[in-house]
Amino acid sequence: ISKFKEGFCGVCIAQSQKIPREPRPGEFDKIIKRLLETPNARAVIMFANEDDIRRILEAAKKINQSGHFLWIGSDSWGSKISPVYQQEEIAEGAVTILPKRASIDERIARDSSYEQEGKVQFVIDAVYSMAYALHNMHKDLCPGYIGLCPRMSTIDGKELLSYIRAVNFNGSAGTPVTFNENGDAPGRYDIFQYQINNKSTEYKIIGHWTNQLHLNVEDMQWANREHTHPASVCSLPCKPGERKKTVKGVPCCWHCERCEGYNYQVDELTCELCPLDQRPNVNRTGCQLIPIIKLEWHSPWAVVPVFIAILGIIATTFVIVTFVRYNDTPIVRASGRELSYVLLTGIFLCYSITFLMIAAPDTVICSFRRIFLGLGMCFSYAALLTKTNRIHRIFEQGKKSVTAPKFISPASQLVITFSLISLQLLGVFVWFAVDPPHIIIDYGEQRTLDPENARGVLKCDISDLSLICSLGYSILLMVTCTVYAIKTRGVPETFNEAKPIGFTMYTTCIIWLAFIPIFFGTAQSAEKMYIQTTTLTVSMSLSASVSLGMLYMPKVYIIIFHPEQNVQKRKRSFKAVVTAATMQSKLIQKGNGRPNGEVKSELCESLETNTCQSLYATYGRQLC
Repeated sequence: ISKFKEGFCGVCIAQSQKIPREPRPGEFDKIIKRLLETPNARAVIMFANEDDIRRILEAAKKINQSGHFLWIGSDSWGSKISPVYQQEEIAEGAVTILPKRASIDERIARDSSYEQEGKVQFVIDAVYSMAYALHNMHKDLCPGYIGLCPRMSTIDGKELLSYIRAVNFNGSAGTPVTFNENGDAPGRYDIFQYQINNKSTEYKIIGHWTNQLHLNVEDMQWANREHTHPASVCSLPCKPGERKKTVKGVPCCWHCERCEGYNYQVDELTCELCPLDQRPNVNRTGCQLIPIIKLEWHSPWAVVPVFIAILGIIATTFVIVTFVRYNDTPIVRASGRELSYVLLTGIFLCYSITFLMIAAPDTVICSFRRIFLGLGMCFSYAALLTKTNRIHRIFEQGKKSVTAPKFISPASQLVITFSLISLQLLGVFVWFAVDPPHIIIDYGEQRTLDPENARGVLKCDISDLSLICSLGYSILLMVTCTVYAIKTRGVPETFNEAKPIGFTMYTTCIIWLAFIPIFFGTAQSAEKMYIQTTTLTVSMSLSASVSLGMLYMPKVYIIIFHPEQNVQKRKRSFKAVVTAATMQSKLIQKGNGRPNGEVKSELCESLETNTCQSLYATYGRQLC
C-alpha cells in the first residue's frame, strides 16, 4: 500500500479509509460518501473481513451505486458467497484472489470421503521448510555426528532463520518453495471475477499470479455485460498544451492547466516561454517562427499616401516646368527665381519621401530614409525662412535709414539657404557615423496577447525619438519662419509674399500640431507601423501641398490664363521703397487720430504725385 501511495508501477491511491474495529451505525455510509468525493477513482481495493465487505457493499447499494465502483478484494473475500449474498448487482465485476491450491491426493482413511482443505499444502510446505533448514544446519555444524552436537545444543534463532530462508525444494504442489530476503514465499494466486450470466452468478477464474501476472482479459465482464475496460483514475489525462499540476501528497491526482500566452508544453509537468522570435504552435506542444510583415504597396495604409504623393509630384513638376518655360517673365522674376527653385525642390522631396517610407526596408533604403526624411522640409523652410527674414530686414531697415540692408541679393540668399541646409546634412552624417543604418525585425511592436496574431515587423533601425530628432531641425526652421511671418503680417499685400507665406506657415503649424499626438498616441497600438508611417507621409505631403498651393498656384494661374497681367511695372529706386515703408509706418501710427485720408494727403504733399500714386504697385517688384 505504501508503494502505491508513492505512485509505484503507475498505480496510486486517491484516498485511504480505515474501517473501525467496532464501527458505529452509519460509518459505512460515510465511507462510501468519502469515496465518491473522487468520482473518477472508481477502483476500491479492500483489505477487510467478509462481514465488513458485506456492509460496504450494502452501503453502496443503499445509494444506488451499482456499476460505479470496481471492487478488488483480498483473499479474505476470495470466492465466498456470504459477502455478495442478496447484493449481487452491486458486487458484479468484483475481482478477488485466492492462494493457488494444488490437488493433494491424501486421505485420512482409504474409504473416507473427507478431503483435506486446500490450504493444507501450505502447512505441509512449512513443515518441510523447517525440516530442510534443520537438516542443512546439522550438516554444517555437526558434520558426521549422529544426533545433536554441542554446537547445536544452544542454537541461535537468527542463525536458524538464515537456514530457513536459504531452503529450496519442490513443495507438495510440485512448485519450488523458496523465500526472498524478507522471508516471504513467492506468491501464487488464482484470480477470480464475480460475474452474472443469465441470472446465474459465479466466481470465474480469469487468470493467475505466479511470479508474474497472467490475465485473460477477454474473459473479464463488467456491468451491463460489457467487455470494455472501465477507467479508474483520479484525474483524466491532460490535453495537448496542458500541464499537470499535481495535488500535494497524491501523485496520481492533478489539475490540468493550459500553457497560456507565449508558453508551450515542454513535458507533462512543465510549460516554458517560447523564444522572442517564436510563438506556440496550434496545440502548444512546441514553438514556431513568428511571421514577418512589412508595409505592402497594396495596403490601404500605403495606397492613400502614395496617391497623394503622385498627385503632388505631378503638380510640382508642372509648376517647375512652367517656371522654367517662363523663367524670364516678370512674375517668375518677382518671385525670386533662385529661392523658388530651392523651395520647389524641397516640395518635390517631401512628396518623394513617401515612396522611401513604404518601400521594403534594406540598408540602402534605410540610408536614403535618414538622408531625405528631413531634407525635403529643410529645403522648403530654409528657403521660406530666408525670404521672410529678408522682407523683415528690409522693412525694419527702411524705418531707420535709406541704406539697403546687407545680404539681400539673390546670391547672398542662396548662400544663407544652403548654409541652413548644410546643418541638416551635417547632423545626418554624424548620425551615420555614430549609428550606421541597418534593418531589424521588431517582435515587440505587434506582440499581441493572442500569439496567433503576433507578427515581427521588418523595419529600419530608426526609433521614434531618432525620427523626431531628424525632423526637429526642420520643425525649428518652420517655427522660426512662422515667427517672421507674424512680424511681417502688417506689410501691404501688394508689396510682397509676406501674407501668403504667413498663411502657409500657419496652416503648416496646424498640420504638424495634429501630427505629434497622432504619432506618439499610437506608440502602443498593434497598428503602430501602419498608422505612424501613414501619418508621417500624409503630414509631409499636406505640408508640401499647402506651400505649393498658396505660393505657386496663383502665379501659375496668372502665367497661363492671364498673361496680360504678367508684364513689367515701372521700377523705383530703393529710396522710393524705403520712403514707402516709412509712409506705411507713419500711416499706422497717425491713422487712429485723424479723419480718413488726411494723413495720406499730408504725406503725399511732400512727395511727387506719381510716386505717391504708383509706389505701392512697384514696391513689391523692387523688393523681390
